[in-house]
Amino acid sequence: MAGDAAMSRVFVYNGDGAREISLDDFCAQADHAAFSWVHADGWREDAHGIVSRCDHMPQAALSALLAQETRPRCTLMGHGALINLRGLGADEGAGGDPLVSIRLWAEHARVITVSYRPLAAMEPVVKRMLAGEIRDPGDLIAAFAQEITEALDPEVAQLGDDLDEIESSLSDSGAADVRRQVSEIRASAISYRRFISPQRQALERLSAADAPWLHPDDRLHLQEAADRCARMAEELEAVRERSALAHEELTDLRAEQMNRQALIISVVALVFLPLTFLTGLLGMNVNGIPFAHERWAFWGVVAVCVVMSVGISGWFAATRWLKR
Repeated sequence: MAGDAAMSRVFVYNGDGAREISLDDFCAQADHAAFSWVHADGWREDAHGIVSRCDHMPQAALSALLAQETRPRCTLMGHGALINLRGLGADEGAGGDPLVSIRLWAEHARVITVSYRPLAAMEPVVKRMLAGEIRDPGDLIAAFAQEITEALDPEVAQLGDDLDEIESSLSDSGAADVRRQVSEIRASAISYRRFISPQRQALERLSAADAPWLHPDDRLHLQEAADRCARMAEELEAVRERSALAHEELTDLRAEQMNRQALIISVVALVFLPLTFLTGLLGMNVNGIPFAHERWAFWGVVAVCVVMSVGISGWFAATRWLKR
């Protein structure tokens, strides 16, 4: 049961520690616990029933918890708060958005979470819960915020490092081959920033919310996570702009290479154009061609062609056409 981050699970905390219980024991034990956490897999057929066990949850919050398409947000509703966060998924090969959503309904002594895809931060938070580090809703939300930002930080930094390597290789002869990598980095930066920017706003709003179950240390951790999201959003914006500049530079470099190749082809064509004219003129099958029956005529024509080609090539070299 503990190895599957996507399945529905229930945790309770009392003064003597935290433990995981079955869904069948939820109604009997959760109401008497100092703090309880219910996590529901959104794809389960009974997910609605699991979530609705919270008696005083507003209908709007219930609908938002089970919604499949979400963006980071924080909305205060009565005695509780609805928080949507995005973090890296546990299954990196899965399709869809690179950041997985987790929806949280927090109220006094209880948190209900719902996710449709496994979240990478889930297992670290579960370990902290079972270790007794999470004792109230504020601790749980702060733990999710911390684990999500700590997992995202190296991913965002890696995008910048990859772009640094690409920028340092732009002058190499094979620089045109990295255009696809630049496009992938830019797409990842845009995708991450689309969720990280509103997530920062959601965490800042929650840290300033008038909720009695948020303690001062919880607000401090939430603000710290918000600051890290702000820094990541700024870095992603810089990566996006640098990627656009790198793509333009690669495009210019490719155009310059094509122009140089076209120039070389033009020079070669100009060298051989008079030679082609000469050989075509002497190759006509008509009478009257000078020295047609002389033994040295062929080698004479070859010598004239060599002299002409050397002269034309020397003129191109003297006028620096081959270095343009």
